[in-house]
Amino acid sequence: MPTILLVEDNEMNRDMLSRRLKRKGYDVALAVDGLEGVSMALAGGHDLILMDMSLPELDGWEATRRVRDAEATGRHVPIIGLTAHAMSGDREKALAAGCDDYDTKPVELDRLLGKIEALLARPV
Repeated sequence: MPTILLVEDNEMNRDMLSRRLKRKGYDVALAVDGLEGVSMALAGGHDLILMDMSLPELDGWEATRRVRDAEATGRHVPIIGLTAHAMSGDREKALAAGCDDYDTKPVELDRLLGKIEALLARPV
């Protein structure tokens, strides 16, 4: 069963998305800010990371860069950037920061699951 690290500061969003992912068969680990997300990502054990881009302590853009810098010579864990404040150019900005894909909030579960499944199916 794949494990997803969900880095989300909004408790309601975190709880709702976590429950929905668990119902679909994923194990879910939770982080509430960018610093905790980076720490948990670097500790390993996750197959994919869902990274909110607007986080306290350390935003998702910088958190993603730090994860990518740390794994430069190791295993690549797919990251999907999530934001409620979608602006023109954000997708490109997320990809440039190191995200493998990008999605907007409110999350449309079927669309997000399609992205998750596509990334998990990629060869490592």
